[in-house]
Amino acid sequence: MALVLADDMLGRALQRIQREVDAAFDAILPLPDDSRAKLVEAMRYAAIGGGKRVRPFLVVTVAEMYGASHGAAIQAGCAIEAIHVYSLIHDDLPCMDDDDMRHGKPTLHKAYGEAIAVLAGDSLHALAFDLLTSKEVGADPFTRAELCGALARASGHNGMAGGQVMDMVADGENFDLRAVTRLQQLKTGALLMASVEMGAILAKVPEEARGHLRAYARDIGLAFQIADDLLDHEGDEAKAGKALRKDEGQGKATFVSLMGAEKAREQARALSDQAVGHLASHGKEADLLRALARFIVEREG
Repeated sequence: MALVLADDMLGRALQRIQREVDAAFDAILPLPDDSRAKLVEAMRYAAIGGGKRVRPFLVVTVAEMYGASHGAAIQAGCAIEAIHVYSLIHDDLPCMDDDDMRHGKPTLHKAYGEAIAVLAGDSLHALAFDLLTSKEVGADPFTRAELCGALARASGHNGMAGGQVMDMVADGENFDLRAVTRLQQLKTGALLMASVEMGAILAKVPEEARGHLRAYARDIGLAFQIADDLLDHEGDEAKAGKALRKDEGQGKATFVSLMGAEKAREQARALSDQAVGHLASHGKEADLLRALARFIVEREG
């Protein structure tokens, strides 16, 4: 019964964050009355109404767990979501993964053309840091600078972009489990880690007191990717909202191909349990984080 209640609580919380992030992007991205309109339309198409908003959810949940402003956390959450959305736009391009569907609708380059897709991704990348330097995040310039630094490090060659390069060459190399783990820690895990870190920064949690939060983020990041590999291996494309079984077709090493589906599933559950264990010093205020760790390995899309 407790798990059902936790799942219901998590579902409501995720839906609330989805609504608030969509409303924020709607306000942030009004359509201009000139020839830039198509670009902004494309940004809105990619940023509004898609995804579970796990990254903004983590920013907001951690920030509020320590008493930080909800409004500031939503602003920072939109910044990291803008980075995530830009990465998906570029990831879907023909020069990378060449995908046709994302979140149950045509990918941005299919709907608006490749040139606009590139520019929309670039503009969302720039928007992220514009949001983090705005007064809505708070008056403290040191907090704003630390937020920008955390997001920049997670986005670049030592984070998400570096992981994407590793993923691009994966089909031509014999990656072992250690290499695949490193790839996913960068490509997927870095932004999840930054989400938790940014929530703590907003709440002015000292860096030396964030270790358990980083450990939580590390474990849910790997669990998230293993669950993603399982979905790619055996999931339903209609529920996933995107093409599946591409990694297998390209001969890429994944957690499933290296471990087998059952062992991969066991590992994801173990990581989820381990993530929950990192929150032992917290009480009910961390229940949403615990519920998210469980949801990540049970999701169907």
